[in-house]
Amino acid sequence: MSLVAIVLADQRAPGSATGDDQPLLRSPFRGKPLVSWAVDAAASAELDETIVVTGATDLSTVLPARITEVHNNRWAEGRATSLHAGLAAATWEGHTAAVVGWATQPLVPAAAWIAVSATAAPVAVATYKGRRSWPVLLHAEVWPLLNHGGDDPVALLAQERPDLVAEVPCPGDPQVFASADELAAWG
Repeated sequence: MSLVAIVLADQRAPGSATGDDQPLLRSPFRGKPLVSWAVDAAASAELDETIVVTGATDLSTVLPARITEVHNNRWAEGRATSLHAGLAAATWEGHTAAVVGWATQPLVPAAAWIAVSATAAPVAVATYKGRRSWPVLLHAEVWPLLNHGGDDPVALLAQERPDLVAEVPCPGDPQVFASADELAAWG
């Protein structure tokens, strides 16, 4: 099996409410850009490849050289388009499973990516104190079952096909940051 880590870094999100025009994914959090935390965690899981799907924000100057950047021109149509862009790149590279996470979750460590990747179920969902979140493992056999619209085709698949899903207790905090002001509050 060939595993790829896919970080979804596609959405436009505002900077701070104080008028800062810096995009959220480039905003500083604990000494580095927000996007760097998820990308570093995914890369540290040492899967066969790390793909970052970008969209609204140019991240080329903050992404490390060791990752593959895939730009999704259709990012505004919903997160599903970015998920499918990442999975298309994974298919092209011959990967048979993908661990997918969000760039706006800096407190999810590499250990969560590793735990989810080690699961044999067709779909594995990270849980934090019993609450489902990201990253998720998707074996290639379920990729055609994923909806092509909306923002969370994985949740829809898990709801429609619970027989395919395993929950994986993971370390970390699944907090999703939506603004630079939230980042500053967590400092």
